Amino acid sequence: MPKYVIEREIPGAGNLSGEELKSISQTSCKVLQNLGPEINWVQSYVTENKIYCVYIAPNKELVEEHAKQGGFPANMISTVSTIIDPVTSE
Repeated sequence: MPKYVIEREIPGAGNLSGEELKSISQTSCKVLQNLGPEINWVQSYVTENKIYCVYIAPNKELVEEHAKQGGFPANMISTVSTIIDPVTSE
């Protein structure tokens, strides 16, 4: 199943409190439960003004629907072509 990286522009994201991040995560998980087992949140990276999320889903439309229902921005959704790491250099 395809893997996606979602770029969410959220000014001040890096300053969100633990409680705020918990609330956002809870909202995301509730939406995922409603959408069904085909879409999965892998993890997210919080930076100064953006959150980058990794999802596994059958298509971009389902990722967009998650963002819409959760009230999250999805400024860019990119399909992961391949994954490389230090082992790739061997």
